Amino acid sequence: MTKEILLSPGDLIDEKEAAAILAVATTTLRNWRALRQGPPFLKIGRRLVRYRRGDLAVFICNEGAKA
Repeated sequence: MTKEILLSPGDLIDEKEAAAILAVATTTLRNWRALRQGPPFLKIGRRLVRYRRGDLAVFICNEGAKA
């Protein structure tokens, strides 16, 4: 059985938009990825990085719960 992932237009966003949503610099997202921290991300091919809007919302909620 194959697993299908249904995405709506706009579900995947680039690091610039993700950084704006999280109110951090794009370099912060890059550092988090290198340290395996921060919100989950998708690597498409060798260089393309995308974030799911839903994952960012969960990350924001979880970080708020830690404070």
